[in-house]
Amino acid sequence: MEGDSVTLNPDLSDKPPDNLIMWNFKTNGPLIAKINQATNDISIIDDVPDGRFRDRLKLDHQTGSLTITNITTEHAGVYQVTISSKTKTVYRFNVTVYAHLPVPVIISDSPQNSSSYCSLVCSVVNVCHVTLSWYKGNSLLSSISVSDLSNSLSLRLECLDDSYSCVVSNPINNRTENVNSTDLCRPCSDCAFCCHASEALARLAVSVLVGVATVAIVVYDIITSRKGVNERRRDLLIQYKTTVHDNSNCKAI
Repeated sequence: MEGDSVTLNPDLSDKPPDNLIMWNFKTNGPLIAKINQATNDISIIDDVPDGRFRDRLKLDHQTGSLTITNITTEHAGVYQVTISSKTKTVYRFNVTVYAHLPVPVIISDSPQNSSSYCSLVCSVVNVCHVTLSWYKGNSLLSSISVSDLSNSLSLRLECLDDSYSCVVSNPINNRTENVNSTDLCRPCSDCAFCCHASEALARLAVSVLVGVATVAIVVYDIITSRKGVNERRRDLLIQYKTTVHDNSNCKAI
C-alpha cells in the first residue's frame, strides 16, 4: 500500500563477503544504489531518474537489501540487483503499489416522483487496479473492474427489495458501504418487488402469449363444435329423406 516501507532482499547466503552489489530501477535502468562490500562503500543515487527516490532509499551493507520508505505508485515497477564477485548473479523484483481505497458513495438514481422502480448507483473516484461490486449478503450480484487510472467508476443496481453492500477492492484491501434500499428509494406502490423494466416486459410478453394461446383454444373448440353440429344435421336430413322415400314406395304397392 502507499505509505508502506518495502525491503527487497537478495539471497547472499552462498556468496563471498566481498561482493559488488548494484541496484537498478527497471531492467538495466538507472543505477539508484551501490554497495562495495570489499571496501565498505555505500552509495545512494536517489536523484535519478527524476528525483522520485529522494530521501526514500536505505541500504544494508551486510545483507545487500534495499529498502524503499514511504512508497507511492510512482515507485512501482521492476528492481534489478546485480551481485558480482567471482561470478555474476542477477535478481529482479517486481513491485506493485496500491493506492488507499476511497469509501464508495451510493446515491439514488430513480426518475423523480417515480414509485415503479428504484435504481442505486455506487461510485468511486481516482482509482486504478480495483473491482467495484454489489453484494446482497454474501451473494455477488454484479461487478466491474478497471486496471488503468479512472477518474470515476460506477456500478448500477436495480430491482431492489432489501439491504445491499457496495465493495471496492484490490488484491490486498477493500472498503465497504452498506445501504438499505428503503433509505434512498420510495417503496413500490403497486408491486411486491420493484423490478427492472426488462423483467416487466418479459412478464408482459409471457402474459400476452398465454392469452393468445387461450383464445386460439377457445376458437378451435367453437369451430369443432359447430362442425360436429353441422355433420349431425346433415345425417338427420339424409335419414329423413330416406324414410320419406321408403314410405312413398309402400303406398304405391
